[in-house]
Amino acid sequence: MDYFRSILKSRSMQILSRIDNDIVLYLKNFIAAKGSLFFFFFLFVSVVSYSQVGPPVDSLKTDSLRLIERKQIQSGENLSNQYDFGNLMDAIFHPSKKANSTHSKSGITVVPNIAANPTIGLQGGIKAVAGKKLGSDPNTLFSVAATSASITTKGIVYFYLNHNVFTPGNKLNFQGNLVISKTLSPDFGLGIGNTYNGTKSLDSVLANPTRKVYPIHSVYFNFREKVYKNIAPDLFVGAGVSFEIRRNIDNKDSSGTLTPSGVYNNEHGFAQNRYSANGLLLNVEYITRDNPNRAYKGIYFDAGFRANQTWIGSTKNSLQLTTDFRKYFSLSSMSPETVLAFWNWGSYLLSGTIPYLELPGTARDGSFRSGRGYTTQYFKGTMFNDTELELRFPILANKFLSGVIFGSLQSGNDEHGTQLFQVFQPGYGGGLRVLFNKATRTNLCLDYAFGRFGNKGFFLNLNESF
Repeated sequence: MDYFRSILKSRSMQILSRIDNDIVLYLKNFIAAKGSLFFFFFLFVSVVSYSQVGPPVDSLKTDSLRLIERKQIQSGENLSNQYDFGNLMDAIFHPSKKANSTHSKSGITVVPNIAANPTIGLQGGIKAVAGKKLGSDPNTLFSVAATSASITTKGIVYFYLNHNVFTPGNKLNFQGNLVISKTLSPDFGLGIGNTYNGTKSLDSVLANPTRKVYPIHSVYFNFREKVYKNIAPDLFVGAGVSFEIRRNIDNKDSSGTLTPSGVYNNEHGFAQNRYSANGLLLNVEYITRDNPNRAYKGIYFDAGFRANQTWIGSTKNSLQLTTDFRKYFSLSSMSPETVLAFWNWGSYLLSGTIPYLELPGTARDGSFRSGRGYTTQYFKGTMFNDTELELRFPILANKFLSGVIFGSLQSGNDEHGTQLFQVFQPGYGGGLRVLFNKATRTNLCLDYAFGRFGNKGFFLNLNESF
């Protein structure tokens, strides 16, 4: 029996090798015939995508490449048997080049920032990320910085610069960002989509039972900085500040009728055209997951308070609690990337009032990736919770292609009686993963998701949603 198994394994590897060689040969011939069309393949994929509306946030914090590779090999993961996008490019353009298992020759990556959806139109821009491990301690986590600039056919301009820096030995962690934008936010009303059967016309406007979209234009500035200190193995505490300022807000409906945001602003004492949400941050973080880009095992937990204060320029005082819990279960010792991943994110207003566009809701987590199947803030409330489950599995033996299936449940409150966890809205879908960089476990993620009220769409991102 062992003899037949060895023969079968040998034949399988020969077939896979022949398939890889055929793919490379075909792509070489295709490039020779079509010139630069291959280069624009990924641009085309993103141009036709329908994604959540929100600033792209790079979750690129990672261990040093050397430490990651050692941990992967110890866990049964063999990088030499994996095939990523860098291998494909080397095979096409440098067929005689010796294989490199980590592709770590450059710490800077520049990629196009292309997207499209009915709200923002066609977006074009550029994104750059840079990474470096500080000091000589092999346990120090990777430090990254990222920047992006983009413009859309509907006049949206967006620029951001963010960083996530770990000092040697992970003694301190600096996290922050700067955002300047002229933006457009689609508004579908307040709440979780529960039908309003009352007689108060303003509550009906807020609930927006027809799910009509109201575009809100504004100029947006955000500066955020947090400093975490390592106080115990895997445990960090942090504090910081966040300034979120919106000006030139235009929330008028073309038909002259009342809008949900207009009603909310009147009821809670906000000006219709401007506000500031400036606050103090206090967080605790616990991390045992083996990789932030695509974890196979471990836990990530972050909980924090945000206190907006008028004495630092906030329009209103408020106190919010935010929690983020993620747990990863590897289902196979031979194929550790077969993972069941769990995520729960929530934000809860404890006191005070927050501006309409800062309400927690769909895709308002730190990476703007929750609730696939719906656009950003499709559902929102002063209390909001999202729970997601995702099964990740390899498709090809060389790990170049993988698949996922996922589902989510969102819940929130509203101002006409619906309480948190009383009504749930589902989302579900599946997708493909292309291994972009095997050393850092970076995937190109292509998902198609469905929601209620006719929501569905294609979502393109770099790295997993959680």
